[in-house]
Amino acid sequence: MELESKIELISRGTLEIVTPDELEDKIKKETKTAYIGFEPSGKIHLGHAITIRKMMDLQEAGFKIKILLADLHAYLNGKGSLEEIKEISDYNIRCFRALGLGEDTEFILGSTFQTGEDYTYKVYELALSTTLARAKRSMAQITRESKDHKVAEVIYPLMQVIDMMFLETDLALGGMEQRKIHMLARENLPKMGYEPPVCIHTPLLHGTDGSDKMSSSKENFIAIDDTPDEIKAKIKKSYCPQGQVEGNPIIEIAEHFIFTETDTLLIERPPKFGGNLELTQEQLKDTYQKEELHPLDLKNAVAGKLTQIFEPVREYLKDN
Repeated sequence: MELESKIELISRGTLEIVTPDELEDKIKKETKTAYIGFEPSGKIHLGHAITIRKMMDLQEAGFKIKILLADLHAYLNGKGSLEEIKEISDYNIRCFRALGLGEDTEFILGSTFQTGEDYTYKVYELALSTTLARAKRSMAQITRESKDHKVAEVIYPLMQVIDMMFLETDLALGGMEQRKIHMLARENLPKMGYEPPVCIHTPLLHGTDGSDKMSSSKENFIAIDDTPDEIKAKIKKSYCPQGQVEGNPIIEIAEHFIFTETDTLLIERPPKFGGNLELTQEQLKDTYQKEELHPLDLKNAVAGKLTQIFEPVREYLKDN
């Protein structure tokens, strides 16, 4: 694959690349590593699938993929005992394989290196040069808004920066909620003698309830291993206001999971309601915005197609 084709593949569907010039330099390296970290804390859902699909693009472009199962991060975030988190980690790995990551993907449990002496000293070193205000800005939005902060919440972003160092990261991927931590890494790793990673940010998928982010803790998600009946029921009750395109999770699901697989979406309707429609992504947005398509018809079409797309995932998880 030529350089321009690799850049186009990696850039597709992203919100930001910091920086494009550095990305080009990384692509030219013979050996290069892309990393993403996940807290093992619940079901793998469509929000996770967006980033995993981008990791697959990076894999196709020649990057070695490292997936961090951040069990100690999850523990610091109060997501359960280490034993419980380990069980969820094993499930997460099976899900990521089911989504299509290649066999040479490396899955790393955070506790296998995050308790080491060298790692701990590096966290201390970063703590000495990071103000409390800067660390708090890097915390997750929901955590920053909490009234009663735990010390662990401030340690969390520092560990995430040092993770990038220890995993020899050329490129760090995450949703836009990871941006502040990524920028913390880019500011501080050079001060510690390490090259900063290129950072790529993907869109956040709105929750089925219309909230800013799909999340297993908020129960506003569609899991990649949900049954067809579960997918249909969740989409049927999802937030999907008539005529609204922006911030509409059903429109977003179509954009990120259906129109990446096919050019058109078939909307089946009885003749008395206008008959069938076969729409491109832009036609779908335009038709819906003009209120020429009922939310229920849109939901039925998206649910049916999404069920088909994730059938191989369900089959893989059933057999593995």
